[in-house]
Amino acid sequence: MQVSVRKMGNSHGILIPKPILNQLGLTDMADLQVNGNVIEIRCVKRAAREGWAQDSARLAAAGDDALQWPELGNDGDAALRW
Repeated sequence: MQVSVRKMGNSHGILIPKPILNQLGLTDMADLQVNGNVIEIRCVKRAAREGWAQDSARLAAAGDDALQWPELGNDGDAALRW
């Protein structure tokens, strides 16, 4: 696929079609590298469980952190700190 290089302010840019962004899962950030004479654009690799602590705190603040299957809970679960 050929795309145009466009002037954008003092820089130049290439518009990436939405279907390609969706296929790659690119949303707000990308990893951009030059390898020889090739520009590589990749999804940013995120650390495993990144953001889980913030999401847990948000759910607890909203009161939406109850067990889904309370009968399957373990003894002592109520004493755990998240």
